[in-house]
Amino acid sequence: MKKPNRSTKSKGAFPRFYGRHAVIAALANPNRIVRKIWGTREALGALDLPPVLPIVYADVADMGRMVPSDAPHQGIVAEVEALDDVWLGEILLEGQDDKRPILVLDQVTDPHNVGAILRSAAAFDALCIVTQDRHAPPESGVLARAASGALENVPWVRVVNLARALEEIAEAGYWRIGLDGDADTTLGEAIGESRVALVLGAEGEGLRHNTIAHCDIIAKLPISPRMESLNVSNAAAIALYAATVR
Repeated sequence: MKKPNRSTKSKGAFPRFYGRHAVIAALANPNRIVRKIWGTREALGALDLPPVLPIVYADVADMGRMVPSDAPHQGIVAEVEALDDVWLGEILLEGQDDKRPILVLDQVTDPHNVGAILRSAAAFDALCIVTQDRHAPPESGVLARAASGALENVPWVRVVNLARALEEIAEAGYWRIGLDGDADTTLGEAIGESRVALVLGAEGEGLRHNTIAHCDIIAKLPISPRMESLNVSNAAAIALYAATVR
């Protein structure tokens, strides 16, 4: 019997989301528990809030002390519970009859990047993103703000073993394309007719050797030699577009 390849989240500290997009998306997500909300009378008056939700009216300065320095909270902050874990097997079963791409992130730890990648994943209708739990950021206000609501509607699968997850993805019929700037093949040449899983590594370090070993092909984005590389979130957006328009 296989050991479950899924993380077990700690339900310790509760993240605080801020900004209209992140908070409104959290409120609209039936799978998200919003514990408490702070806001100006103007900001909260524009929302259709559940009557049971604890509300605290606060001024802009008070909320400024509740979020990272200079964070654009737009007069609204919400304390939430992290979403429940998602099984990779369940997501693969859900997507078995379509060609939505999967994004696999290998040790991408910056919450701004992961949030931006979630936003692109929502824009291009990706099936999910997959990360190794120990080397990915937790849910946070920074990440939710960068995701602009996409944290609530793109499944985020956190696994213990990324190599095993890539094997499971291959067994489900996905062509696993690792992105590396030193590859000889371009992404356009690597994308075939099969469903694709796009595998991206952290900036600087790139894909680990064991991750490369669990890809079917390594490809690059054909960028100008005037630029050495792209930010990983920009690379993810371009790769998703290429997978969508093929």
